[in-house]
Amino acid sequence: MERVTHHGRETAYRRFDRGGDGPTVCFVHGSGGNAGVWKAQARLGDRFPVVALDLSGHGESDDVGAPAGEPTLESYADDVVAVTAATDADVLCGNSLGGAVVLWVALERDLALDGLVLAGTGAKLTAGAALRDALATDFDRALSLLHERDRLFHDAPAGLLERSRETMLECGRAVTERDFLTCHRFDVRERLDEVALPTLAVVGEHDALTPPRYHEFLADRIPDCEYAGIDDAAHLAMLEAPSRFNAVLAEFVERLD
Repeated sequence: MERVTHHGRETAYRRFDRGGDGPTVCFVHGSGGNAGVWKAQARLGDRFPVVALDLSGHGESDDVGAPAGEPTLESYADDVVAVTAATDADVLCGNSLGGAVVLWVALERDLALDGLVLAGTGAKLTAGAALRDALATDFDRALSLLHERDRLFHDAPAGLLERSRETMLECGRAVTERDFLTCHRFDVRERLDEVALPTLAVVGEHDALTPPRYHEFLADRIPDCEYAGIDDAAHLAMLEAPSRFNAVLAEFVERLD
């Protein structure tokens, strides 16, 4: 892991560069996750450099004492901007909460970018009442809810489900709850016409957390945005269907180049 210091804390990131000469893509994980969710995208390093960061309080990054909502969103945006500057990244790709952070950066920060990839996310994100209650009172139940079929995964093998649960357990209840509450309060539906970058909205066909209609809305409201669906996958399509996800992503990035 490499690290960049900013705002009195360190943000950790991994860089994968196997000689690819396309635009550098910086990947931003979702709630309760870390950079490891993008491990299959490291294979793209022979086509373009890949960077994946741990948001504050996740993985190997220092935490930040921000409350849920916009203060946390701002702090996570600071993480992304710092890593983008340190790695000369050209494209941001975010999943779920990470997609919200990417949209926030595009709307609120003066950052020179070539494009955005919004994967399993939306302009408004909602955490259901049952999940919010479980996150506050029973973390094991919250993890069970998230790992029901067609939420994080459509039909993943047991090993992948177990690794996903372990990642969230390592992140811990407090940070994971902060993430989901930040998602729940996120809403930029009325600002999508301000996104002035080529954008890809990509989603697993079975994603019940951020369903295809969320991405169709993005494609309809962002001036230069295309939609792509990933068959036989749900919310974490980059893990569940990595070859198809990588093909769609690479095609978009190469068009930018």
